[in-house]
Amino acid sequence: MFCLVVCLPLFATSTQAQYKEVLTLDQVIQLAREQSPAAILAKHQFRANYWEFRTHQAGLRPSVTLNLDFPQFNRALQKYKNPDGSYTYLEDFANTTTASVSMNQNIGLTGGQLFVRSDLQRLDEFGDIDNHSYMSTPISVGYRQPILFFNEYKWSKKIEPLKYEQAEKQYIANMEAVAAQAAKDFFDLALAQQTLAEAKVNYSNADTLYKIAQGRYEIGTIAENELMQMELSYLNAGRDLNQARVDLEYGKLRLRSFLGFNEKVDLELIISKEIPTVDVAYEQALALAEDNNPQIIGFDVSLAESERDVASARAEKGLKADLFASFGLTQQAQNFEHVYVNPQDQQGFRVGLEMPLLDWGLGKGRYKMAQSDLEVTRATVKRDQIDFRQSLFVQVMQFNLQDDQLAIAAKSDTIAQKRYDLTKQRFLIGKVDVLDLNVALEEKDRAKKEYVRQLSQYWTDYFALRRLTLYDFQKRQELTADFEQLVE
Repeated sequence: MFCLVVCLPLFATSTQAQYKEVLTLDQVIQLAREQSPAAILAKHQFRANYWEFRTHQAGLRPSVTLNLDFPQFNRALQKYKNPDGSYTYLEDFANTTTASVSMNQNIGLTGGQLFVRSDLQRLDEFGDIDNHSYMSTPISVGYRQPILFFNEYKWSKKIEPLKYEQAEKQYIANMEAVAAQAAKDFFDLALAQQTLAEAKVNYSNADTLYKIAQGRYEIGTIAENELMQMELSYLNAGRDLNQARVDLEYGKLRLRSFLGFNEKVDLELIISKEIPTVDVAYEQALALAEDNNPQIIGFDVSLAESERDVASARAEKGLKADLFASFGLTQQAQNFEHVYVNPQDQQGFRVGLEMPLLDWGLGKGRYKMAQSDLEVTRATVKRDQIDFRQSLFVQVMQFNLQDDQLAIAAKSDTIAQKRYDLTKQRFLIGKVDVLDLNVALEEKDRAKKEYVRQLSQYWTDYFALRRLTLYDFQKRQELTADFEQLVE
């Protein structure tokens, strides 16, 4: 009895908050989407994928580069060969200044590179020869083309857009996972909140009934074992009340942490019994999932990457050739104003060849391993596709049954409450014993908890289905996000 008198007030005053937030399920989900650490993490994960895709796009666009080299000063003795075969050491005392602008464009279709370049150089000679001169290349155009090679640009153009599409879908799916977790934490706290309210009522009733039992025992209308049973019920009610207070604070802690609130915020939840009237057909859900689910897109990415690795290994084990061709104009003059007058043409052409003569089967082994990895990937993707469809079927079936489960739980709650009220009245007039009363109490509490659990399960299943299909079944539209705002 001492613990009940002293400890309960301590629980009531140990966690005083500065202000209270009264929230509904929709408000909790909205807060979770806006400010929860999980939502912020999903945002930054998408940003990383976005800039990775932007880097890929930049690699396919023209790049313009300015190069400046000044000064390039040199003063040293250099060995020169005379016409008669002797050598002379002369002083090389000069400064060279160079400027160039170049533009490069990768060609994704062929894997080659086109370039345009313009150069200007000034040479200043000092010492005995005090002179300066200019050399210009107003324009030179060239093309580099690897032959019989692995075209990385071709595969990048195929894979990177798929990966970015997967990143967009994954962000939306992650936000639905945030909503599902917010709903779970909401109902965990709501259950703790309801359990505490019921525990308070049960404790008050147990106190009243125990006092009535004491009076009956004194006048001899009940036996001592019945009195002891009532006392035990009273003590258990006090224990349950203490535990309910602890569970409530723990539920608040979890929800506060998930929403990004500090300990100064107290939470009170409002439970709505309304649920959307939604019936989902498996064929519709499967079609939506195949179009939207990031895991499905991930299957295509995995296959494409494995096929790329096979192409790379095939190219590495064979003959390689490289072609280079260029055409430009050049001129040199003592004065700057003449360096661009009547330039002369210049050409260049080069073909390189590389062929492995002996690699002890290294290239062939890598190619065979890449082929085996591709077959493993195909088998894994096929298995995962089957597992995904089966999982989706179970999820749809469970969701479509959940509204019936919720209706049964609501009806059971109503019946259990009425039965307890009737049993309690009959106990007060001596028609039933304390064991029947305790059974009715346990069934009442269990039915109330079960209703909240079924309500939680409904919303958990609902957001799980949204996450699999990326579809809003209430509004009948696909889920989207403002991706431009995410990367600002």
